[in-house]
Amino acid sequence: MMHETSPEVVTKLFTRADGTYQFARWGRPVAPVAFGVEDSAVSILKGAIEAVCRLAKHEMAETDPELGSNFMVFFVRDWQELADTPNLDRLIPELGPLVGRLKSADANQYRLFRFDEAGGIKACFVFLRMDAALSELPADTLCLGQAVQSILLWSDAAFATSSPLALTGDNVAILKPDVANVIRAAYDPVMPVAADDASHALRMAARVGALLAAGASDAT
Repeated sequence: MMHETSPEVVTKLFTRADGTYQFARWGRPVAPVAFGVEDSAVSILKGAIEAVCRLAKHEMAETDPELGSNFMVFFVRDWQELADTPNLDRLIPELGPLVGRLKSADANQYRLFRFDEAGGIKACFVFLRMDAALSELPADTLCLGQAVQSILLWSDAAFATSSPLALTGDNVAILKPDVANVIRAAYDPVMPVAADDASHALRMAARVGALLAAGASDAT
């Protein structure tokens, strides 16, 4: 059953740990590529991204005219592998300090975004250190979770204590309805591509309500 998403809930989803409100969605088609995994896993990842883009009614592409691929996912066993990857520091100038911070924090994942002149997402780099926790996840669950967390600029604390996914009775991972509704509302053409004022959360909550009302109307 769908639940109403309040302005307070939306506000928390896009309020960062430092108290600033920052929202952004993709401003161009998503062109994904993955490194460090077999082709079968790449297919699962692209399938997950395609499913989330379809939900958002956002386009995917084979290539990005500016960057080639604009959604890059790196699977590593140790963070040092990133530092040792040839020319990656050209693409990500802050790579050295970033790897140091990830090691110090004993992190197993990190997402780095780039933005266009309008504030929309133009690139996303996802780094996954396949520790015991991530390795235990089924590939489709891991990939769906990363696709969801990369389709918007969520708060750095948005899913720190609660996953955006839920398990069905058959132990299949699905996107939580409330999170799905926020994604759909975020990509509504009437909504801005980026926002840094918390009043945006009021509009988002209103769009979620409108989508739910339309869904209920369609069902009758």
